[in-house]
Amino acid sequence: MSLTKPMLGLAVGGVLGLLDGLSGFFEPSLAAVMTSVITFSLLKGLVAGIVTGYVSQRVHSMLVGILAGTGIAAVLSLLVILKAGMALFWDILPPGMLLGAIVGFATQRFGRAKQSAIAAQ
Repeated sequence: MSLTKPMLGLAVGGVLGLLDGLSGFFEPSLAAVMTSVITFSLLKGLVAGIVTGYVSQRVHSMLVGILAGTGIAAVLSLLVILKAGMALFWDILPPGMLLGAIVGFATQRFGRAKQSAIAAQ
């Protein structure tokens, strides 16, 4: 049984967001704010994942799914950058966009399209 596209996006986005946040441990200057880094990265991944999943459910194009995921995650990353400061621009934006591209690909490739109530019976 496969997951619907939004649920798959939520799962993949959550896992990748968590990994993105945990990668902050490689930067010693972030030690004091690691709880915030992990929390915001996880939330960014969850939101980008579910929104990308809904877009992928409506549009059945691999390219559009990847671009939507990349764009959604880029906007969310920019919001985090505005809060964290422009000095972290290159540390936040590219990983966020990569997360979105992966979620866009996964939801288009592996997500199950929503079935109508009649087809499900």
